[in-house]
Order: sequence, then C-alpha cells, then structure tokens
Amino acid sequence: MAGDRIILKGMQFYGYHGVNTEEKSLGQPYVVDLSAEMDLSRPGMTDHLADTVSYTHIYRQVQRVVEGESKNLLEALAGVIARQVLDSFPVESVQVTVKKPLPPVKGSVIEYAAVEIVRRRE
Repeated sequence: MAGDRIILKGMQFYGYHGVNTEEKSLGQPYVVDLSAEMDLSRPGMTDHLADTVSYTHIYRQVQRVVEGESKNLLEALAGVIARQVLDSFPVESVQVTVKKPLPPVKGSVIEYAAVEIVRRRE
C-alpha cells in the first residue's frame, strides 16, 4: 500500500561538513529527519521484524554517513543518505531533511539551515 512510511525524526549526530575550514576542523551537530516509503501491510499482519525494515538499521546507515566522509554541502550529505538508504533497503522512496543548527553566518541568528530532498527508486 503506497503511502506507508517508516519515520525517524530528530536523529542527532556530530559531523565535519561545510565549506568553511572551521566547520571541517571543529565540526558541529546535525539533525536528520528521514521518512522511508514502503508497503507495511505484511508486517502489520505478521508482527515479524523480518517482514519490514528495522529503523535501527536505517539509523545506523544515516549515522555512518553523517559521521563519515566530510561533504561541502548539505545537499550532498542528504543525497548520499538517500542513495544509501535506497541501495540498502527495500523502500520505494525516501525523504531526507538535514539540518545544521546555528549555522555560521556572520552577524545572524538562525535556528538552523536545512535541505530536504525526496528520491524514488528507479
């Protein structure tokens, strides 16, 4: 059934992403929200973990990406997360939001900067 989703909100990690040298050397926190679309009717009936995707496995995949190789752009970071989730799990689509709390914009007060992308299985 299209429209079913596994959702993880507010995943918090520490990473070294950004264009500025300070961002790459000092790092900063990142918050990721992810929604993966897949048919959940079978696990809803069977109550078996083997019939679904473990949100723990999705979390670990996102963690490896955010805490891994440095990216310049939030767009690239979100793109890698989406590709890896689509490659690793039998989901139809994935929506990824990557937030950088308190981004280093001189003279500003910004709660967070974010990108949100949606990718579908081809």
